[in-house]
Amino acid sequence: MPAKSTSPNPSTVLGRQLGDELKRLRDASGLTTAQAAEALDCTKGKVSRIENGRVALRLPDLTAMLQAYGVADAEVRERLAALARKANRRRREGWWNQYGSVLADTYRDYIALEAMASSIRTFQAQLVPGLLQTPEYIRAVTVASQQWQTADEIEAFVQVRLARQERLTGDSPLRIWAVLSEAVLLQQVGGPEVMKTQLLHLLDVSENPNVTIQVLPFSRGAHASMFGPYVVLGFPEQGALDVVLADNPTGSMWLEQETEVARYQDLFGAARTSALSPVESRGIIRRRAKEHRA
Repeated sequence: MPAKSTSPNPSTVLGRQLGDELKRLRDASGLTTAQAAEALDCTKGKVSRIENGRVALRLPDLTAMLQAYGVADAEVRERLAALARKANRRRREGWWNQYGSVLADTYRDYIALEAMASSIRTFQAQLVPGLLQTPEYIRAVTVASQQWQTADEIEAFVQVRLARQERLTGDSPLRIWAVLSEAVLLQQVGGPEVMKTQLLHLLDVSENPNVTIQVLPFSRGAHASMFGPYVVLGFPEQGALDVVLADNPTGSMWLEQETEVARYQDLFGAARTSALSPVESRGIIRRRAKEHRA
């Protein structure tokens, strides 16, 4: 997965929540950024980066900050320490690191963020979302991408994508809401038999309560999402902001600014409203599946 801009560190999502709380505590203590920096014997820039979630926060630094801000509540101190530990270990302990030889850093970062997410909203213009792909469809997409050359590399990437799909099951399954252009149902990825199996798989997974699939038919005409696919990741931590991965003709772009993310939230809302209902979508998926014959 190429990237036009640097992907957000998976720890950043948690780091932003921690930083927001530390900023609130600093404000409550009456300290300015400069005064906090003086009390902590560091630069104003470091305090700002911590509050923006841009740097890892070591536990000694956290302890010093809480002391400077007069936070004596043991429960608050332990909760923030646990959040800091979670943010610091999230990236280095992921299962995806064992596939470093076939995955670019940007894709590993995406998987790490996906592993942290509680929900995904996505619009797809040509391909079935990776979390909903069958092994044969994954293999066909991987071969077509020409990013992996050997059979072993291709098979390793297939296994990575299948491992990602485990997030859709279990005690706290990831919620995915996918709006698919009708083109996704027609694109001959891997041939008729692969496509038929893939579309039948969409019907199966759409019966799960955490999976919603809608089809945006050609008959609805031009729409704002038609210029490229995107993914909006939501996170369970209170106050955590969404993150967007948007594709465009020159690559992929990560968006974290609230106004930019809001734009894609609105785009998805419009696509969802224009699309067929989930029940109607199942009908068109079923019809298209019957049309894919060898």
